[in-house]
Amino acid sequence: MNHIKIFSILSIAFLVASCSKDDYKLGSEIDPSLRFNFLVNSNNVPLEYPSVSGILVPKSTYTNSSVKTLKIPVALTTRSLKNAVTANFSAVSSTNDNESFTVSPVNQLVFEGNKLTDTIFVSFDKRWAADQSISLKLETVSDPEIHIGNLNTTYPNDTFKIELAPITTNYTFPVTQYIVKGEMGETIDFKVNFPNGFFPSEIENASIFKFQNGFEYSLTHDDYGDNRSSITYHLTLLEDIQNDDVRYETKISLTSIANYNATGNLNLTIAKPIKSPRDVNANPASKFYDLSNQFYLTYGENWFDKSGTCAWQAFNAFTFPVVVAKDNENAILYSDKGTANPNDDVYHDAFKIGFNVATGTSTTNSFNLKRWFSNEATSGAASPGFNITSALEFFPDKGNSKTSGKVLVIPQDITIAPSGKTADGKDKPGHIIAISGEGTYKEISTGLFEISFELKLTNDKLFGGTVSGQYKIYNNKTYPKINPINADCPKEVTL
Repeated sequence: MNHIKIFSILSIAFLVASCSKDDYKLGSEIDPSLRFNFLVNSNNVPLEYPSVSGILVPKSTYTNSSVKTLKIPVALTTRSLKNAVTANFSAVSSTNDNESFTVSPVNQLVFEGNKLTDTIFVSFDKRWAADQSISLKLETVSDPEIHIGNLNTTYPNDTFKIELAPITTNYTFPVTQYIVKGEMGETIDFKVNFPNGFFPSEIENASIFKFQNGFEYSLTHDDYGDNRSSITYHLTLLEDIQNDDVRYETKISLTSIANYNATGNLNLTIAKPIKSPRDVNANPASKFYDLSNQFYLTYGENWFDKSGTCAWQAFNAFTFPVVVAKDNENAILYSDKGTANPNDDVYHDAFKIGFNVATGTSTTNSFNLKRWFSNEATSGAASPGFNITSALEFFPDKGNSKTSGKVLVIPQDITIAPSGKTADGKDKPGHIIAISGEGTYKEISTGLFEISFELKLTNDKLFGGTVSGQYKIYNNKTYPKINPINADCPKEVTL
């Protein structure tokens, strides 16, 4: 027996029985019919023009969990039309809630000439109720010769039901980095993508970003319009950042809010890279650590509130190099450990230093941050932000100066927590604080180096946004008296 031949005959017979007869009535006696023609691919994603398929079966129901406008095609099977044909349809919500969605056109479709498909657009204006659905029905057609629905009773497709499932809305950055020239007024455009769409009313007053700002800029966005797949933002520089010896960097991070989860790419970096090469032999970082002395400190002062008056407040912190691999572009050999084996060589970053404790689980006082807070936890587990292991980066003048240059507070997030435990014995949740800043460094007398810079801290809950303070750090505990400055100063914050 020829099984293949029998199977082929049965398959053809099944298709003939299950499809509408207009699929086979190709001659002059074609019977015109009107039907919903909503198709989805294997991933249950609706097909949209210009995508076509001759093998997919139109759906009579669709479960929708997206906020984006849903397009429902209605097809007229006939030859080209000599006169326009109109068809009326109805749209009814199962909960009688007609404010959460909009149907366009309101209730009438038009077919004319070779235009034998029209589309019903269902857009969603707010979050829908649980177990809600929208039912569409083809009601009447202007030409009585046109049959409403397929010419079979198995798949009439004269009605279409949208089941509204729970909504999952999230957002992400499609691009993670942009490079700028650094000119005042320069603008870059970036997008935030919403794979399942968004409701403007939920986004317009929400804080979906947190910032680590390395330069001044303004941020605006386009009108939301009808495109609910993305929002285009415009970042415009408000200052010239033209120093070729300094890397300027701002980081914008997505943060989850009510009903919206930040997923995928969460961070967008806008940077102006260093253009001038740096000579590792300048090695400014080495001026600020001494690993032969486990108690080596750098000493500093910051302009801070002292009993209601701004004054310079002294502090110190354990200071260390940043260890890197030998193939790092900024690596300089620190020690070969007295052996000929290169595998045990120790390399340091010639341009970076950090603050940490030599041993144990406590913390040092990076940037005098412990003065910024009261009721702070000082353990490394609860407040790791007091140990900033990669804190300052140096940019020598002309790339090779051994006495002066620019300094950058390496932009990053740090965590500092209040003291005490929660009811279940765990450390209390920490506050995430974005830090950044910049300044200069120079040798002010033989062997004595001064770093002078501004530190910026950003946290909406603690500071109401961004606050800043002025700093000076020295590589020796003996340094000249610092004169008062005419500037505001930050105040202590209780955690």
